[in-house]
Amino acid sequence: MVTNSNSDYPLAPVQFSRLAKRGIMLGLSLPQLIVLGIAVLTVVFALYTAGGMGFAWTTPIWGTCALLAVIPAGGRKVIEWVPILARWAARTYLGQLVYRRRVIKPRPAGTLALPGDAASLREWEDPETGAAMIHDPHAQTLTAILGVSHPAFVLLDLGEQQRRVSGWGRVLAAACRSGRIARIQVSERTLPDSGTGLAEWWRTHSTDDGSWAATTYAELIDRAGPAGERHATTISLALDMKAAARQISTSGGGIRGAAAVLRQEMSTLTTALRAAELTSTGWLTPGEVAVVLRSAYDPAAAPALERHGDLGRDLATAGPVAVTETWDRLRSDSAHHAVLWITEWPRSQVYPGFLAPLVLSNGILRTLALHYTPVRADQAARDLRKKKTELISDAAQRRKIGQIDDAASSAELDDVLQQEADLTAGHGVLRVSGLVSVSAPTVDELDAAVAAVEQAAIQASCETRRLVGQQAQSFTAAALPLCRPV
Repeated sequence: MVTNSNSDYPLAPVQFSRLAKRGIMLGLSLPQLIVLGIAVLTVVFALYTAGGMGFAWTTPIWGTCALLAVIPAGGRKVIEWVPILARWAARTYLGQLVYRRRVIKPRPAGTLALPGDAASLREWEDPETGAAMIHDPHAQTLTAILGVSHPAFVLLDLGEQQRRVSGWGRVLAAACRSGRIARIQVSERTLPDSGTGLAEWWRTHSTDDGSWAATTYAELIDRAGPAGERHATTISLALDMKAAARQISTSGGGIRGAAAVLRQEMSTLTTALRAAELTSTGWLTPGEVAVVLRSAYDPAAAPALERHGDLGRDLATAGPVAVTETWDRLRSDSAHHAVLWITEWPRSQVYPGFLAPLVLSNGILRTLALHYTPVRADQAARDLRKKKTELISDAAQRRKIGQIDDAASSAELDDVLQQEADLTAGHGVLRVSGLVSVSAPTVDELDAAVAAVEQAAIQASCETRRLVGQQAQSFTAAALPLCRPV
């Protein structure tokens, strides 16, 4: 995706780059090349040592390798499933699919009570801003989470929509120029509403005169409030501690120095959001982050946590009590979850509100997470030159062996050329990944909700695929605003 700060009116369409499906050679991936190489070596060895009989006797070997390389299954070639299945088998054997919290044994101080590889995350409370900063010692990142409120985009007029889109483009362009940002995650989630917002509005605007109308409205709000749902949006900012090593050392080193550098990026982000007319509700404190984490794993407890502001505010106990992962879903405390990957964004030009069918879906507990990975201008230029060279070389190689160029390869080359032109014009380059986490109380309700989300994605001109063999890791990346990779 290329950020654009054009503010011309009326509303301008946008276009995403296609998902690269180019292999290492002739469109073949590394596993395919390996098994095809084994097949070719087997045939050559058999012919040189035993002639035609050796060729016949080794047919099961080279034939199986060839079939593994070319037969598709579930959107991949069969051989590409081997690493996934091997990792799943290893995790099953090691008992890593089931997590149960050790109630008696306390967690180490400063750690988050999360399952899997997220158990290594550390908490740091910034003394100046009071924000909770999450340190990932393995990925060497430090993450802060900002709450954001915004008007309904689809209700704005076209000129105002274009102005907002241009402002958001400037926010992303600023992240690309920084060079110290590892990832930006935008999470838009639906939550069970406890009714506190509706009750607060009634207390502020009502006239409680004891009349029949006032009494009826009050009773209706008390009953209908907890049955509703609300939307919440956060923007997570992850500092790349390796890229910012010099600035961190200058600021005192360690987590304290990294926090000082991250505060600079936080200030830049809030300033850019104000220019884009997005209202920040403040950087999330440890207690607020704890509520977000607990609500993700235990949606049934979310209304109670919101009603009682002092409960569930400890990060050390905010994780799940139990998690069980299966091949295509995850079960936690009070819900079943499934994560979908947006494999294809719209291939044709669309207007910025194209995700409205997915964002405005009703009656479904889901989280839409967009992960933006900024790419420095010099690195982006190198990557684009390399990709362009490989595409042109593959096209020349196909012509030599008599293959005809397909439309997908030509369209991918056009995307690369367009990105190169936009980069030369001064725009930033971002890699965008989309994940949708869907939650429901039962398996049947989960399957129905997933089907509804898939249908909404089709209406938004997107293609989704249900992730398998990695639901636990995908859930932490999709449902938790911690800038976790998949």
